[in-house]
Amino acid sequence: MLDRAYAVLQIKALDDERRTISGIASTPTPDRHGDILEPLGATFRNPLPLLLHHDGQRPVGQAHLTATAAGIAFTATLPSVAAAGAVRDRVDEAWQSIKAGLITGVSIGFRPLADGIKALAGGGVRLCKTEICELSLVTIPANVDTTIQMIKSYDAPHLAASGRQPPGVAGLRPAMPPTTTDHIQNLEHKRAALAARMTAIMETAAADGETLVAEAATEHDGLTAQVKSIDADLQRWREHETLQITKATPVPATPVVTHTLALPRVSVRPNVPLGTAFVRQACALLVCHGNRYEAAEYAKRWDDSTPEVALSLKAAIAPGTTTDATWANPLVNQTISSEFLELLRPATILGQISGLRQVPFNTKVPAQTGGGTYGWVGEAKPKPLTKLAFSSEVLGITKVAGIIVLTEELVRLSNPSAEALCRADMIAGIAQFLDSQFIDPAVAAVAGVNPASITNGAPTSAASGAPLADIMGLINHFATNNIAVNGVHVILSPANALALSFRSNGDGSPQFPGIGLNGGDYRGLSFVASQAAGTNVIALQPSLILYADDGGVTIDASREASLQMDSAPASPADATTVYVSLWQTNTVGLRAERFANWKRANANAVKYLTAAAWPAPTGLSANGDTAAAKK
Repeated sequence: MLDRAYAVLQIKALDDERRTISGIASTPTPDRHGDILEPLGATFRNPLPLLLHHDGQRPVGQAHLTATAAGIAFTATLPSVAAAGAVRDRVDEAWQSIKAGLITGVSIGFRPLADGIKALAGGGVRLCKTEICELSLVTIPANVDTTIQMIKSYDAPHLAASGRQPPGVAGLRPAMPPTTTDHIQNLEHKRAALAARMTAIMETAAADGETLVAEAATEHDGLTAQVKSIDADLQRWREHETLQITKATPVPATPVVTHTLALPRVSVRPNVPLGTAFVRQACALLVCHGNRYEAAEYAKRWDDSTPEVALSLKAAIAPGTTTDATWANPLVNQTISSEFLELLRPATILGQISGLRQVPFNTKVPAQTGGGTYGWVGEAKPKPLTKLAFSSEVLGITKVAGIIVLTEELVRLSNPSAEALCRADMIAGIAQFLDSQFIDPAVAAVAGVNPASITNGAPTSAASGAPLADIMGLINHFATNNIAVNGVHVILSPANALALSFRSNGDGSPQFPGIGLNGGDYRGLSFVASQAAGTNVIALQPSLILYADDGGVTIDASREASLQMDSAPASPADATTVYVSLWQTNTVGLRAERFANWKRANANAVKYLTAAAWPAPTGLSANGDTAAAKK
């Protein structure tokens, strides 16, 4: 499977008779993913196939590439097919789409070579060594900032002299005049091409051991004159750009927006479920008994869909130095780990609540527990003395862990069904446990083991059976205790969320629009649905919930351990404890750990209702509550 890099199709020449186009295929600037492809580090063998939308079954021509420090230029030719059939239709469609301005992007298909990837400090990677295998015509480039651009030039002077007008231009919106930056970039690209040709002439003469012949000397002198002229023009344009900056008018702080055009953001990802790379990395280490070199070789079987697995395992082998910023922390390995977290977090209540106050582990965090005293003061009267009350909160290191036992055969097969089983079990198990521990009022703190739930010891009351009155009662709790209502989240069961979605006003309009089985938003409140809520309805202010998370899931594996096959193992073990040997049963244990902790920074940051089994409405009163609730 090839990686892809996109660019706007800037056609510099179009020959309608020979069906030839030329332009820039890639430049050494960061793309929307923060990656940089080095043009001089790219290898290719001309001619390359010209494809339509990276479809290897739909070639439409051939392309020739030329790499310089400024970028990779291309010249592509689409043949004129005489015989009627699918090939002629496909090629004609591609050519007409280019001329009509419907295809506005080009894309190179490449693969990174060994030791050709370097991590960048700000994110992304620098692709220093690549092999370009094909050039494609595409409709939507991945760079959002240049998604829609007009074809800048159809070689207008040549076409005007020949009395021909490029088809499709009349129906397109007028092309934007080139900016100062465009002029500077075009001159820089032209200068780079001239300098490359001058270098080639001199290297040829040096290889032959002779001075420049008359024809080569004349060409070199002409190129030198052009470079000097371009340098002078560049100086003028840069001075003009500086002048424009000094005279620029600041953008108003609140500009008037007449319309908004939302451009699509396109990302290219392997066509595998999210989290697959994480599971495959674990399976490769299991099969190869933790030997990372062997695991990297084993993982090559997945290079067509998840090449980052083998790369991450290789990267960890490289020796670390004091000057290597990526020692023991390869970018691809972070990507694989964060992929699993990205999949896990939305599945948990913690992942669906925005605004939790993130704090580090084992660090004192100040919390205000009391406010000052203020009042009106008459003339010449003494002013009241006031003070604030503070306390310090510390979130210790606590962890959530679980062990999954898999058979050796399941790990080695690693077919899609087995991978999906591992992913689903790990995600569901950790998510279900975290949800329950986060909101179950019965979960009390155990020093050094687990935190108390946010509802443990929190204010509570019984539900009235009228959803609107119950919700307003929760909101009034925060208002009464001088806690901001903005940003409050309500956690409830999917059954109660569904019951809210069925409730209607007297005119038939939904009483709680925006809320469904999976929660939603209503009048600025965020509703989170979780089966762990049961018949409780919990309201919380996230900014007053301290939350610590190391941001990673640690995976360890063993074939030799002996385990208590029990979801609640005896601690400490006694004479009756039964252990099962993984080695003897030809199984492997996969252990997942995640460090997390939480705590209410304010005693009134949470309030919850009990016995809130809101029924689906059968008869509605004027305010939308059921008749039974009104009674």
